[in-house]
Amino acid sequence: MARKHVPLRTCVQCQQVRPKRELIRIVRTPHGNIEIDEKGKAAGRGAYLCRNKACWESAIARDRLGYALKTKLSPEDKERLLEYGQQLPYTDAHEGTEAQPPASEVKGSSRKGERDNHHG
Repeated sequence: MARKHVPLRTCVQCQQVRPKRELIRIVRTPHGNIEIDEKGKAAGRGAYLCRNKACWESAIARDRLGYALKTKLSPEDKERLLEYGQQLPYTDAHEGTEAQPPASEVKGSSRKGERDNHHG
């Protein structure tokens, strides 16, 4: 018997790829409203975040969520999303380690820069 396909999604903050059901979808509806889509079926542009308070706080503070949704989050939207994030556990859900920024944000970690240093 074949295994059922499990859809994967990426957290916009930590870039961790996880099964879709383990993440929480935030959607920009066709009317421009920002909503938390717990069922993952609402119409509109979606972005996914881990069930981790650290990811929620960072994604909102660094405007990653607005960027992923291709909109500017209003202060009311940010407040509502942060309020929702407060109910989530603060411990990092990624193998018990502290949340790390993606490699593209870590200074000096770009592969191109590493190649340039070796050939220069």
